[in-house]
Amino acid sequence: LDILIEPLNPHDAPGYFLTGFAQARDILDTAGQPNARLQLDLYHRQMTAGGLTDAIREFWPVVGHIQIAGVPGRHEPDAGEINYPQLFEVIDGLGYQGWIGCEYRPKAGTAAGLGWARRYGIAA
Repeated sequence: LDILIEPLNPHDAPGYFLTGFAQARDILDTAGQPNARLQLDLYHRQMTAGGLTDAIREFWPVVGHIQIAGVPGRHEPDAGEINYPQLFEVIDGLGYQGWIGCEYRPKAGTAAGLGWARRYGIAA
């Protein structure tokens, strides 16, 4: 059983204590438990610090799960300032075998909001 900790950006979660990936890694290092991992939410990272490609590589040793959403607005990941196809190539290159969670607010409902996934062979 893995335990995940997730840094959140202060815009969406004001007052939340865990806001940085380095802070999360320090907590995981202190815990020293192999089943304690980082939930790498690329939306929150972009909102707080950017540098997603470098962050993926830097924090890869402690990543347990990945989540995505579009920035700005936390909508579908195929619109906005994040180049997810490029990031998916980086993640694939690192050998990730897990799921990538989609945690966003669809602009036009759930079915329409999954249309972006067709390019990856996922039927919406």
